[in-house]
Amino acid sequence: MENKLPKQDYKDLTQGEPWKKILSFSLPLLLGNLAQQLYNTVDSMVVGRFVGDNALASVGASGPVLNLLILFFIGISTGVNIMVSQYFGAKKKEELANSIATAILLTAGVSLFLMLVAPFVIRPFLRFLNTPEQILFSASRYLRILMYGIAGAAYFNILSGILRGLGDSISSLYYLLFATIVNIVLDILFVAVFNMGVAGVSLATIIAQGLSAILAYRKLTTFTDIFVLPKAHFKVNMEYIKQMLKLGLPSGATQGIFSLAMLLIQSLSNQFGEFYIAASLMVMRVDGLAMLPNFSYGFAMTTYAGQNVGAKRMDRVLKGTKQGTILAITTSIILTSIILLFGHRLMLLFTQTEELAAYALKLLYILAPGYIFFSITQSLSGVMRGAGDTMTPMWISILLTFGIRVPLAYGISYLTRSPAYPIGRHEAIFISLVITWTLGAVLTYIFYRKGKWKSKAIL
Repeated sequence: MENKLPKQDYKDLTQGEPWKKILSFSLPLLLGNLAQQLYNTVDSMVVGRFVGDNALASVGASGPVLNLLILFFIGISTGVNIMVSQYFGAKKKEELANSIATAILLTAGVSLFLMLVAPFVIRPFLRFLNTPEQILFSASRYLRILMYGIAGAAYFNILSGILRGLGDSISSLYYLLFATIVNIVLDILFVAVFNMGVAGVSLATIIAQGLSAILAYRKLTTFTDIFVLPKAHFKVNMEYIKQMLKLGLPSGATQGIFSLAMLLIQSLSNQFGEFYIAASLMVMRVDGLAMLPNFSYGFAMTTYAGQNVGAKRMDRVLKGTKQGTILAITTSIILTSIILLFGHRLMLLFTQTEELAAYALKLLYILAPGYIFFSITQSLSGVMRGAGDTMTPMWISILLTFGIRVPLAYGISYLTRSPAYPIGRHEAIFISLVITWTLGAVLTYIFYRKGKWKSKAIL
């Protein structure tokens, strides 16, 4: 295959030293995920600093609902990433073009459905979750605006998945950085200058995401030496849709399970009141920074495994898995240490209330040990998904979420009730999360060693 584009635009991960390939592919993903986290963090910072702690809590209460509404796109993105990486590794141009065109059409249909339906169910859903009345209006307004502009976020996620499957982790980074800058500028303009409150934050988000999606599509159309997308490819192809959903829905379901668990946890969190909700959101925003290496290496291992499975290089898959997992653990330890060292200062970026910042930092310390275990889970799950086995990570997630995490959170909360804590200790939610991450690493390693994922390739 002759490259007509600059070499860094896409990477063939079937050649060269595995750890070097994985690291060079992961670094742009890490920076991109950092930009994405900054994207979300700035929203919270602007709201907390310029509007108030209750507004910050309303954004926090919206998070689990938003994750549930967009989980289908996560599934499509995973499915197309696996198909693209395996077809690219096998040098099958026709199948590669068909899978990309199918993903674009499928995303359009799902986006339209959500834009029409989701705004009508958001407020009842928030009430069902015991969202405090003081933040119900702003939380529902925030989510409705995001749903009206869901196509931008959907297409950027799908197109980024396609680019990753082709080994291009650079372009998505550029577009995320661009979107982050646009989002920050618009956040400050809409909230600090125009006093639009939470609605201004959501409006800034959909504008920035829409622009990044346009840039990602333009980039994709330049890869003419790998595939072409004539109009003939843009038709409903049920075979490709079935394959994409077969590969992607387990990952989407995994995220859905996580989102459903978050809704159940959010219902418990809401009972603790606005102070705890705001503190929890602050922790989750900083937590997102600590999680960056884990998700980055997880995405990288999916593409790495997919390309090498497509090229029938299982020896490289096994060697790269070991090296990639070590890289993920090392990076996670370093970044987590830095975050804990500067944790208090980070918390004060979200609020001017010292008591709130101190309490959020206490919750963050509880989570810290779990990040290392989660890095193992993400790396090994990424390999299994890249090989075509998306069911095993899903079943592990179901078991851990509903068999361990949710019962533990409610159980610890119940057992720690007292006159001072009538609903239980707030730390229950975070303790349950650390235990779940630890068990997740053990189970994922066991199923990886069993090796059934090696026979799941789509080719």
